[in-house]
Amino acid sequence: MPSNPSVMTAPLAPAADAAPASRKVRSLSGLAPFLRPYRRQIALAAVFLVLAALSTLVLPIALKSLIDSGLVAADPGERVMALRGHFFALFGVGAALGLFSAARFYMVTWLGERVTADLRNAVYAHVVRQSPEFFETTQTGEVLSRLTTDTTLVQTVVGSSLSMGLRNTVMGIGAMAMLIVTNPYVMSQVLGTLVLVVLPSLWLGRRVRKLSRASQDRVADSSAIAAEVLNAIPVVQGHVQEARESRRFADVTEAAFDTARRRSRVRAILVGFIIT
Repeated sequence: MPSNPSVMTAPLAPAADAAPASRKVRSLSGLAPFLRPYRRQIALAAVFLVLAALSTLVLPIALKSLIDSGLVAADPGERVMALRGHFFALFGVGAALGLFSAARFYMVTWLGERVTADLRNAVYAHVVRQSPEFFETTQTGEVLSRLTTDTTLVQTVVGSSLSMGLRNTVMGIGAMAMLIVTNPYVMSQVLGTLVLVVLPSLWLGRRVRKLSRASQDRVADSSAIAAEVLNAIPVVQGHVQEARESRRFADVTEAAFDTARRRSRVRAILVGFIIT
């Protein structure tokens, strides 16, 4: 675990104050101290990622060779021999793709779990050193949300989303290079189509990201209310405020549902637009 990471040097801020900072382009740069001790694993994951992407790009070439060269021989015996050689080549590419994909998945998942564990330890160690004033002004649910929901989101980014994005980038660059070599005219048409697809997708993606952040904040609010009430349940019951607190929690939960519904709607539009 990285010692004294810079991301933990400042006191925890409320979710409302953290949201503007998270809008920065380099908002994930604070993870650098947690990733730095695992440079070797990151390098291995990158190598397996590139190899898996290249295997995916080579697979259609092997299939094309099997169809073009394995079926042209007139003699049945020669055709069988040609098919056998090309089939073994296609099988080898598929086996390499499976091996490299499995290795990439393991390394990336390991990194996500390891970084998340280090991050949780750092957050907890930082929280327990705060002043009593911090615990008087900050809800317990807020801190628990940072230890659970937020770190799980980081785990998803490091262990899944980032890997998928890098893999798709490598495959996209390789596919465009292959298409340019094969047919530059078709490539020019594809680039024109990509502009019409990418720009609306970027706008919808930003909208989904904004709603995802808002949904996360609403879930943190509900957790904070639950922790606050349950920690002081004798006081709540002593003043017969059970119904009021239930309504307050229901209102926050309904707000979280409404935000999640709007996020799902925009994401569904994005998925439909991309597929169409």
